[in-house]
Amino acid sequence: MGDVLRRAGGDATAIREGRVFVGRVRADEEAAPVDEGQVVILAARRDVEDGVRILANEDGVVAAEKRSGIPTIPDQGGSAHSLVALLAKTLGCRVEELHPTSRLDREVSGIVLFARTREAALRLTEARAAGSYFRRYVAIACRAPDPNRGEWSAPIGRDKHPKMRAAFGRHATHATSLYEVIAGAEGRALLALEPVTGRTHQLRVHAAHAGAPLLGDQAYGGEPRVVLTSGRVVGLRRIALHAALVVVPRATGGTLEVRSCVPAELKELWSALGGQDDAWGRAIDGPRLSKGCTGNGLRVEE
Repeated sequence: MGDVLRRAGGDATAIREGRVFVGRVRADEEAAPVDEGQVVILAARRDVEDGVRILANEDGVVAAEKRSGIPTIPDQGGSAHSLVALLAKTLGCRVEELHPTSRLDREVSGIVLFARTREAALRLTEARAAGSYFRRYVAIACRAPDPNRGEWSAPIGRDKHPKMRAAFGRHATHATSLYEVIAGAEGRALLALEPVTGRTHQLRVHAAHAGAPLLGDQAYGGEPRVVLTSGRVVGLRRIALHAALVVVPRATGGTLEVRSCVPAELKELWSALGGQDDAWGRAIDGPRLSKGCTGNGLRVEE
């Protein structure tokens, strides 16, 4: 392994950072053998900021704020830049002590909950099963879905591309998302979203399937830039989706409510479109979209 790495311009540091793969398996030591015909991948190092903003830390549950551009868990870009690794560094604990109970896609921002104890993990698992693991997202869509409020229930499965998902894709499973159009500007729409189930890329796939892909989500048909009526072009280097509010049961009773401020780049985009700033508050703090719904249809799964 060492000789192969050096020929590729890398060294043991790349292994420690989790940036070396033999095929699809992450290499964990420099002395590991490499057989003839095996493909060794050396991913580029990603620059990251030290530290993570901790939004809550109690009863074995840690809520961390993920910024766009980093994965929740290690990916082919390495492990050192992932949210779980940065959080472990901030807390001064081992990565193995942190179990993500939900995940956000790389270019999505917001709240991720981690369980640090078995009791906390069990409590959050039970909360998902009982429908009491509540999440509210805000997003900017390329256009408003019709009707302005409702439920997306297309099952989600695998697409032809291994990292993509599709409505009614291969091996599709039940998926439910609730949505509401909060405001419109320049033909785009500010949405409040509540995932009921937790399939990979669920909100992004459902929005695209409804004809309202999210801004910046090029993988699912979203615009990478917006041309305003004034002729000004506004670009977006991320997906316009943010996990703003999470509510889960506390171990001692009551609920733990965690909030994450809407990132500046999303607020600036909405403002450039001519949208009013107070619409964000209505999107985050409005009545739950699931109010009045009952039964297994509100079961939250990951």
